[in-house]
Amino acid sequence: MRILLVLAHPLEDSFAASVAKLAEETLAAGGHQVDLLDLYREGFDPRLSEAERRGYFDQPYDTSDVDDIVTRLRAAEGLILVFPQWWFNFPAILKGFFDRAFAPGVAFTHDAAGGRIVPKLTNIRLFWALTTTGSPWWIVHLYMGNPVRRLLKRGIAAFCAKRLNFRMLALHDMDRVTDTARKAHLARIRKALATI
Repeated sequence: MRILLVLAHPLEDSFAASVAKLAEETLAAGGHQVDLLDLYREGFDPRLSEAERRGYFDQPYDTSDVDDIVTRLRAAEGLILVFPQWWFNFPAILKGFFDRAFAPGVAFTHDAAGGRIVPKLTNIRLFWALTTTGSPWWIVHLYMGNPVRRLLKRGIAAFCAKRLNFRMLALHDMDRVTDTARKAHLARIRKALATI
């Protein structure tokens, strides 16, 4: 399977970078083609430009500023995101990735009758998120309602194949976990990725 592995963290020595490296190695060892898109290292600009916003309903929508990423997204059969959750949400650079690359004509088309959108990323059959939160599990799930999982599964993944393999593996309470807990989480990720 050809997998687009997207890393969204500014620090090269972060836990997220370690997760991305582990994912890349594990997937490659399993015979998958891995395309690592490190948004920070590749200098991705998350800001939606004025022209992009004004042309949102143009046919065709102009994706020329992100054509390289769109090409990589369209070539992928799997999408794996590696990122921390900050303020119960995506890092700004990852939100910008969705805003700019999951554009009309790429991720969806507008239904001419209005209302509904028609999914276009049906090439993606696997969509996983490998993430961390600074908050404990109970705050993320019980108090906040796990907003990132809801956005990914009900919103963004809806632009992909109908029988999508969706999974989110999260390490909660990241600010206080032990080295042993981090290693155990990496082992859990390795084991899960080996099943793909």
